[in-house]
This record gives sequence, C-alpha cells and structure tokens, in this order.
Amino acid sequence: MTGRDRQKDEAERLVIGLSGASGVAYGIRLLEACRELGIESHLVMTKPAEMTIGYETDLSPKQVAAKADYSYAVSDIAAPIASGSFKTRGMIVAPCSVRSMSEIATGVTTNCLTRAADVMLKERRPLVLMVRETPLHLGHLRTMTALAEMGAIILPPVPAFYAEPKTLRDLVDQMVGRCLDLFGYDWPDVKRWGEDVAKSRRKKKP
Repeated sequence: MTGRDRQKDEAERLVIGLSGASGVAYGIRLLEACRELGIESHLVMTKPAEMTIGYETDLSPKQVAAKADYSYAVSDIAAPIASGSFKTRGMIVAPCSVRSMSEIATGVTTNCLTRAADVMLKERRPLVLMVRETPLHLGHLRTMTALAEMGAIILPPVPAFYAEPKTLRDLVDQMVGRCLDLFGYDWPDVKRWGEDVAKSRRKKKP
C-alpha cells in the first residue's frame, strides 16, 4: 500500500459508537449508510446499548456488529480506535446516553467508547454526539456546553418534519444523512430543502 492509498483509506474511516439510550436505530442505520458509501466503519457498543438493541429491534448485538467492518469489545482499551495514532475522519455516538456524554466531558473515560471519543477531542477530529434525553436539566445543559467548548458537535436527533416523513425509517434516515453531512459525506437518502423538498411549492415571483 502506498502512502497515497493509506491516506485515502484513513480519510474514509468512521468510528461509530452506540451507547445505552433509546434510539439505537440511528447507529444501526449509520453502519448501513457507511457500507453504502464505501466508508470503513469501526464499531463499539456499550453493554446497555446491547440491551437496548434487544428492546428496540429484532436484531441481536452480534447481527448489528456484523454490519460494521470492524467491531471492538467495550472493554478493549487496546483497540486501535483508542489511540490517537490510528487515523480516522472522526466519530459519531448514536445514540449518546447522558452517562457516556458525561464521561466524555470530564475526560475520565472507563471504556473503549468514551476513550475513543476522548481521542477525537484531543486529536481535534470531529466528534458528533446524538444526545438522546428529554427533558434536560441544568447539569445536562452545562455538560453539553462544556463539550461544545471542547470542540464536540451536539446533534440531538430532532425530527425534520419539512422532509415530509411517512415512516419511522424516513425520520431516522433524515437524521443519519444530516449527521454524515458534517463529515462531508453526501448520502442520497437525506432530503434537502430547496432541492428534494418544497421545490414544487415555490411560487414564481411575478
């Protein structure tokens, strides 16, 4: 592999984290989108995330892991994604629980997921946290502020009704596409205002 090939491969790696909040469909769909786009995916799931997969989907954690190019145990602190020397485009935690968010904010990381997120911050790589909690108390908001100040992007999975969703899959796909936008990836399943949506409704000026 030449240096140019290696540089290209490194640019097409994404780390995907699933933590123990409702909304594992976002992370699962991200893995599928990565495969469609030819992005090398590196997955780590917490134990609560594995439980949530059983509650919210018909899949097993093993089946979800099979959707990734590489999968790591949450206890594997020697995994490549736990090192800053392992180059990636960045990381998305989808969904991101309050506990995982809080660990990342303090830098006191206890597992491979939060360590990998800490790596993104210290290496100045994009870190997107799809924080899934409501309502939010002041402590949650202060933690999000701290993370934003450190360079993380807080992206709550808020439905985009302007995209005229017809199914839950439509809602999930829109958020996954908007998330991938932040890394410069154009996933065709996202609907864009003024292009795919509402274009026909615009009235021509007299």
